[in-house]
Amino acid sequence: MSDYAPVFELTRGTTVESVHYGSIAVVDCHGTLLAWYGDPNAITYLRSTAKPFQVLPFLEHGGQHYYRLTLREIALMCASHAGTDEHVAVARSIQEKTGVSESELLCGVHPLSHQPTIDAMRLRNEPLTPNRHNCSGKHTGMLAYTRMLAQQADIQIGEKTYIDADHPIQVQIINALAEMCCLPADQIGVGTDGCSAPNFALPLRNAAWGYARLCNPEASKVTPSERVIACQTIRSAMTTHPDMVSGPGHFDTRLMEETGGRLVSKGGAEGYQGIGVMPGALGPGSPAAGIAIKISDGDQRSKVRAAVALEVLRQLDMLNSEEMQALTSFGPCFPVFNWRKIPVGEARPNFRLNVIG
Repeated sequence: MSDYAPVFELTRGTTVESVHYGSIAVVDCHGTLLAWYGDPNAITYLRSTAKPFQVLPFLEHGGQHYYRLTLREIALMCASHAGTDEHVAVARSIQEKTGVSESELLCGVHPLSHQPTIDAMRLRNEPLTPNRHNCSGKHTGMLAYTRMLAQQADIQIGEKTYIDADHPIQVQIINALAEMCCLPADQIGVGTDGCSAPNFALPLRNAAWGYARLCNPEASKVTPSERVIACQTIRSAMTTHPDMVSGPGHFDTRLMEETGGRLVSKGGAEGYQGIGVMPGALGPGSPAAGIAIKISDGDQRSKVRAAVALEVLRQLDMLNSEEMQALTSFGPCFPVFNWRKIPVGEARPNFRLNVIG
């Protein structure tokens, strides 16, 4: 717990009743630490915040043009979607173009959180299937990339499944992540995600750097043109189709809808949040930046990380008053109600970023 400090508290009356801990790193595209709270070098898993990086090799090697994929379809590959009928339709569209079958997805199934979809499926007596899984776009993309490489005879796939850590596409993914986050690949921890694909543990500071570089890969003169184009494609897909990235009323979707392309937002399980900041958003001439946030207790209801993210953006003056008002349902402060809907306290951030300069 020494890596984390108090970031969010809940009161009952005038007494603080509970406290959430976390750490935050804000880094520009040159690797300079701009602001932090707690330990910016705390090491933890990115979970689904890694998804924009996991699609990078596929796009760098021409996957978009090979399969004639739309930006909307690419956004779903970066998504933790809500499993709505619209999300499933886009997953099926990718599968039709790439020859991937839903039965090949190794992500499993999980209960949905979008009540209108739950109700509609109940009326249709429709069972859950892998395409409803929030990671179905990512898995479809990984399978499509595997098929593309096999068809092009670029590499021998062998008997490995696409989610094995030593599968060729997973080796490419961790190498791309390492390059984006400026950390040797052998220093990245590898575990198994909830969807059974590999996932990655690295310092918050490096993850934030990766998001900053996603927003401005041109800042490094040695970045290959294929990566620059792939990063531009990912940003454009996510910010022009934020409804694909998460879902109705979800934080990532709403934040990108309100900020009109200035921010790229992708949350992950267990209280992780990544945000990319486009050049100029911190002021005229400012470099691109990245933000990585971890709530140490996992934030099971996913309310704390959104409120903390809004407070970080507020302290850095990245949102105007109209945008803050539009996002007020996520925080940064909100009342605590009892079962009779009587306000009994307040939930609020309780940190101040350490800002350099």
